[in-house]
Amino acid sequence: MGVTVVIARAGGAIRRGEPTAYSCTVPLRVSPSRYSQVAAAALAMLCTIVLSGALVRLTGSGLGCDDWPNCNSQKFVDVSSTHAAIEQVNRLFTGLVSASVVAAVLMAYLRSPRRRDLVLLAWGLVAGVIAQIVIGGIVVLTGLHPLWNMAHFLVSMLLVTCAFLLERSSRLDGTVRLWRDVPEGIGAAHASLVVAAAVAVTTGTVVTATGPHAGDENAARLGFELREVARVHSTSVILCIGLLAWLLWRTRSEADRRGMSLRQSLSILGFVAVAQGALGYAQYFSGVPVLLVAIHIAGATAFWLAVCNVAFAPRPDEVLPVTAVR
Repeated sequence: MGVTVVIARAGGAIRRGEPTAYSCTVPLRVSPSRYSQVAAAALAMLCTIVLSGALVRLTGSGLGCDDWPNCNSQKFVDVSSTHAAIEQVNRLFTGLVSASVVAAVLMAYLRSPRRRDLVLLAWGLVAGVIAQIVIGGIVVLTGLHPLWNMAHFLVSMLLVTCAFLLERSSRLDGTVRLWRDVPEGIGAAHASLVVAAAVAVTTGTVVTATGPHAGDENAARLGFELREVARVHSTSVILCIGLLAWLLWRTRSEADRRGMSLRQSLSILGFVAVAQGALGYAQYFSGVPVLLVAIHIAGATAFWLAVCNVAFAPRPDEVLPVTAVR
């Protein structure tokens, strides 16, 4: 694939039989390392918009624009109020995220050598962003219904997962087996940890949908008792940390690359999980202040990235770093 460049001759007499222009084909190719940078940029954008979307809700700006795709019935763009301006900035950032995802798709086709798995993962990002745009519209049109807000966040985590896999896979050459190959005897516990982490994130959205930060003072809330759903959420986090501790103990004597890599990933997840747990208790007992909630949401994204790092890893004996492939 390439672009044909035509250069016309200018000035002076052109003899009979001489060409009036010259052309050459410039190949459009993207190196594996450059594509990894594109994938990393898409991952960073998708993580950032999780926080920007949360700030819309935490500042009470969820209905700063009460229509979609227009800001309101009179204007497509309206920054006449602080709430409207905050919501408009978030929508603008959605456009930047979309651009980064489109770039990931286009560059996947131009990557040399082209890999089908990267193309499919990049298209997965496109599908996810389209779903998020639709869900975002439904959130506004339903007056910030908490169930749709929950769906908005959970789909964001799926997008982060897809972008993580794209970035991680793009750094390697050949066919990549995404699910981590773990030492014998801990496969069930490893899978259970990933499931427990997903449950912890999901119950966290239930707590948020029950709590005071709805995005608008008139928005509906789930009809649960905050103390009870917070207790369920904290129990799921404690279960997750318990599985983590057991896996760290179980892999303490693993000396090969496979075991050491898993232990390192578990240690990172353990640090993030404990920090998130402490922050969760702090925000609950201090009356759920906006700043701590914002940090907790950013931490939830970091937590899920750490979960992805535990769940997915290429097998060292079956892949080579791109930099080692000529």
